[in-house]
Amino acid sequence: MDQMELAGMPRRLFSCTPSRLAAFEDCPRRYRMTYLDRPAPPKGPPWAHTSVGVSVHNALHRWWDVPLPARTPERAGGLLRMAWVTDGFRDREQSAAWRERAAAMVEGYTAGLDPAAEPRAVERQVATRTEQLAFHGRVDRLDQRDGELVVVDYKTGRRPLTEADARGSSALALYALAAGRMLRTPCRRVELHHLPSGTVAVAEHTDASLQRHVQRAESVASDITEATDRLRAGADADAVFAPSPGPLCSWCDFRRHCPQGRAVSPDREPWEGLAE
Repeated sequence: MDQMELAGMPRRLFSCTPSRLAAFEDCPRRYRMTYLDRPAPPKGPPWAHTSVGVSVHNALHRWWDVPLPARTPERAGGLLRMAWVTDGFRDREQSAAWRERAAAMVEGYTAGLDPAAEPRAVERQVATRTEQLAFHGRVDRLDQRDGELVVVDYKTGRRPLTEADARGSSALALYALAAGRMLRTPCRRVELHHLPSGTVAVAEHTDASLQRHVQRAESVASDITEATDRLRAGADADAVFAPSPGPLCSWCDFRRHCPQGRAVSPDREPWEGLAE
């Protein structure tokens, strides 16, 4: 049960992850169904493109745990095949084809890495506080180069990414802020490593740009808190957590519960998010 706040007392910090903030920005109704409704509405079927991403991330995580002499591209592909996630594919043949495609991705990617260049951390939980937020999240990889930390985020989506994507990502900026504070090492560079294309999108943050991302996150958190307070005071759920219909509705886990989303976007098969 939430504790009541007394008049004049400071508000509790808003505990959040990048996913939590992004859910509200994308669609307040999806945020409510994910984080507030209990029991949560049943989700739709799993997505094949999510399975690809999870499998690739897990393989790259485990690759750094392998003893250095065995840290080869072939081992990366083997790790991918061993822990392949099969959810969401049309059939076994499609799953097997994508397993080999993903194995080629991680083999090609790790072939360009120095296996002896140990990251500072892999799949590291980071956390920090601001005036309004208690932020936490998991970083795919933290490199240390020339005395500074670098946030590395793996991507497996359809399109290559750009500097604007890296610079505009509040998640990466908050990861950099948290990692720098926790490890007491400067952290300003963030990188999006797009495995399908072999490209890397880079952004170098400044104190000012990091602060802008903090302010944006705090603004989203304030909107969430206001809407949640109104909901608990008896306001209509669809009024304070209104849907944001658009193309993303085709990929929403709660699509079946949202007539507005179904009206503006077509149904998708669980494997339609895979790049061809």
